[in-house]
Amino acid sequence: MNNPAATYVEETRFGFWFLRSHVWHHHVLRVAINDLLTRFDTPLPEAPVILDAGCGQGRSFGLLANAFRPSKIIGLDADPHSLDCSRAEAQRLGLDVDLVLSDCGKIDLPDASVDLLFCHQVFHHLVEQEKALAEFWRVLKPGGRLLFAESTKYYIDTWVIRWLFRHPMHVQKSADEYLAMLRGQGFQFTEQNISYPYLWWSRSTDFGLLERWGLQKPKPFGQRNETLVNVVATKPLEATA
Repeated sequence: MNNPAATYVEETRFGFWFLRSHVWHHHVLRVAINDLLTRFDTPLPEAPVILDAGCGQGRSFGLLANAFRPSKIIGLDADPHSLDCSRAEAQRLGLDVDLVLSDCGKIDLPDASVDLLFCHQVFHHLVEQEKALAEFWRVLKPGGRLLFAESTKYYIDTWVIRWLFRHPMHVQKSADEYLAMLRGQGFQFTEQNISYPYLWWSRSTDFGLLERWGLQKPKPFGQRNETLVNVVATKPLEATA
């Protein structure tokens, strides 16, 4: 098994605790997966092999199993302690999950071995983002889908997130920059495959409290810096690993 890259940024104690919380599971993971389901423009694949890249503590496993009815779930993470938690979560759910200790920039899986690759709130932790994306491309089968859900620099670079969590700030990107990176790798998608969720927890300064109290009107799409971007991107059928 591979060790984390030298550029790996370890999470804070609060961050590790938060990834086990109800808020993370119900208001972040569940909402993201439900939204990604609406971004498919073709029927869902039958019994797919799913790679959860950056699976953390495995809180996504049950949601992915219910949403996609996969033949196999593979959980990958660079942190051994997180994988221990993932193993316990899979056992609690009665799911048979293959766990891989590996950095996203060097995935210990064969070429073209995955139908769906779930990458949720992972890229803003990675320094070698282009290298990881190339690995995603390699392990996906032609016609496979990358389920990409990410926070942008307009959320990560706020005082509360900087205070509570730890991220490599020099690699943070806007929604448009993430989409350009996916296209640059060769992934294909249309506007139908993209969404820009504007969720209460992703409000860049106040978690939407001023809007909830009627003290501020929410900015409409096109007039705000997007804090989240979700996309279902396809590796073309004619593509090679």
